[in-house]
Amino acid sequence: MNPTIETVVVAIWLMLPAYIANVSAAFFGGKTPIDGGISCGKTRLLGDGKTYEGTLKGISCGFIFGIFQQLFLHSFGLFPAFLVVLSCLSAGAMFGDMLGSFIKRRAGLKRGAPLPLVDQLDFVAGAWLLLFLFARDWFIESFSLNIIIAVVIITPLLHLLTNYVGFKMGRQDVPW
Repeated sequence: MNPTIETVVVAIWLMLPAYIANVSAAFFGGKTPIDGGISCGKTRLLGDGKTYEGTLKGISCGFIFGIFQQLFLHSFGLFPAFLVVLSCLSAGAMFGDMLGSFIKRRAGLKRGAPLPLVDQLDFVAGAWLLLFLFARDWFIESFSLNIIIAVVIITPLLHLLTNYVGFKMGRQDVPW
């Protein structure tokens, strides 16, 4: 296989639990805002788009999908370490997405307003942060510089594509 294509495939494979968590939270959504309607200054802490239901469903979907990956290729280490890796990828994606919303609200941006790169990579940063904190050896072993570069390039494209599909399905308010 071409080394570039192999790098892209590995990058996507390793990030799938985070990707699935992120898209599942948006797809399933929820009604109960995590911030409870609390404002920080004149703007909401996170906004209505970050809900308990969406977060829990996102984490669950990412984790369960990762279990299937693990059964298929043992991609995330041995038991019980792979449970930590999958938790970091899934929960980290949700944490990063919330952090992105927090940043957007502090910048005075409304829900759905674009903030390029933050919108597309916040969940990746959250997943990588938790991996670095709780599964550092696996992260360093799995995410070579080439894989990191591939993720940073591919993720915005995949994010825009999935958001457009979600918009067309009526699950997203905006196509970005």
